[in-house]
Amino acid sequence: MTLQLLTRYTGFDEAQFDSDAENRANAGLTPLQRWTETEGAATWILFEVNDQAKAQGWLGKAGSLGHAPESSHFLRTA
Repeated sequence: MTLQLLTRYTGFDEAQFDSDAENRANAGLTPLQRWTETEGAATWILFEVNDQAKAQGWLGKAGSLGHAPESSHFLRTA
């Protein structure tokens, strides 16, 4: 089963996201999909996770996109 991480940001800066690519790669995260809400400014990002502990560390860093996501969920494919 594949482990994934779903995050939600109410503020999203694409330039910051692009500049964080190396940090995400070092944390074992690969972006799979990005959505924006039709009502509101929230952005959702789905990542493939290679190492949950490293991904959890990335989430805790204030530098991951400049701020932590408002919500995050580790999920496994069913």
